[in-house]
Amino acid sequence: MSKRVKVLATVMSALVISSAFIGCGKKDDSTAAKDSKGGKELVVWSHLMTNEVKELDKIAQQWAKETGNKVKVVEDKGDFQAYIQAAQSSKGPDIMYGLANDNLGTFQKAGVLAEVPSGVIDKSKFASQSVIDAVTLQGKQYAVPIAMETYALFYNTDKVKEVPKSMDELVTKAKEVGFKYDVNNFYYSYAFLAANGGYVFKNNNGSLDAKDIGLNNEGAVKGYQFIQDLVVKNKFMSADIKGDGAKGDFQAGKTGFYISGPWDVKGFQDAKVPFKVVPLPQTNGKATPSFMGVQTAFVSSKSKNQDTAWELMKYLNDKTPLVLFETGNRIPVLNDALNSDKFKASETAVQFAEQAKVAEPMPNIPEIQAMWTPGANNLQLLTAGKVDAKKAADTTVEQIKQGIAQQK
Repeated sequence: MSKRVKVLATVMSALVISSAFIGCGKKDDSTAAKDSKGGKELVVWSHLMTNEVKELDKIAQQWAKETGNKVKVVEDKGDFQAYIQAAQSSKGPDIMYGLANDNLGTFQKAGVLAEVPSGVIDKSKFASQSVIDAVTLQGKQYAVPIAMETYALFYNTDKVKEVPKSMDELVTKAKEVGFKYDVNNFYYSYAFLAANGGYVFKNNNGSLDAKDIGLNNEGAVKGYQFIQDLVVKNKFMSADIKGDGAKGDFQAGKTGFYISGPWDVKGFQDAKVPFKVVPLPQTNGKATPSFMGVQTAFVSSKSKNQDTAWELMKYLNDKTPLVLFETGNRIPVLNDALNSDKFKASETAVQFAEQAKVAEPMPNIPEIQAMWTPGANNLQLLTAGKVDAKKAADTTVEQIKQGIAQQK
């Protein structure tokens, strides 16, 4: 899991308001409309990377020039709970651009998300229904997808001449060339649970049911057993392996297989590692789903310029996909961008996009915050051989339910 996903998955539990949060202290950054000769003045906060924010600002300024409005784009490095505080006190932005979808439920519960109006999202233009599901809460869209990320299988082309088509083939070949990944990271290992029928929260036509947790059903238990076998039986990796260690061994040519995402591509390229990327091998003859994070953008429900903000949002979503791909290696969510020559020129990016077609969006309801710690802790016990697959599955679900109860 990338650092930015890790942060997005955990930071919502923080209740401390950062004193350094950008924009909270200046009235100029409020959502209040400002009468100017050109029209409205909008404020955009972004959690994208610095180089991406610079490109975002260029596009926003072009819109401002074309429409006679004004836009201020701010690189936001603050605490997400502080964003809620700022928005509720009318000191937040009109638009937040670039946040992982698993935080949307918390924001929606706090009442700071404006529902996406009709005409902003054309579902036929997006890569998959999963991308739309990522921004859907109780059947309504509260944000716009702007990019997606997931993980896939890296392999060393010097060591692996025939790509494994199934997980069984992967295990067989790994006995010869090695296989490591951040196995105790629930973000990655969820793929093996989902491949056998496990799920976090039941998806009922776009609404997630936090009372129906599928991480200890028969399929999930099979997935936990597969994960344990990778470590205990086949000894591909140690029970205490960390992501950096798995990455380092693949980069050094010590292992032939590695699971990760686009965030590791440039490092391997710079190190001149002979590698390629393919979707995860099939499980039981079917595609193996991974977790997918979707970067989103939304308009604040507290903005006094919502109509104008949505106009800017549509402009940004039309102009940014390939820019974010080039500057941040982010996989576009729009078919036009995915089918462009510029995107197709990157064989690696295309493979991640293929995996994304079968990926599951990380749950976006507030209860998701109760999943990460039990998920990781019980994987650690599982791979250390301290519990069996059934015990790991049951304990994970029990602890998630306890965490959800504490949220209320």
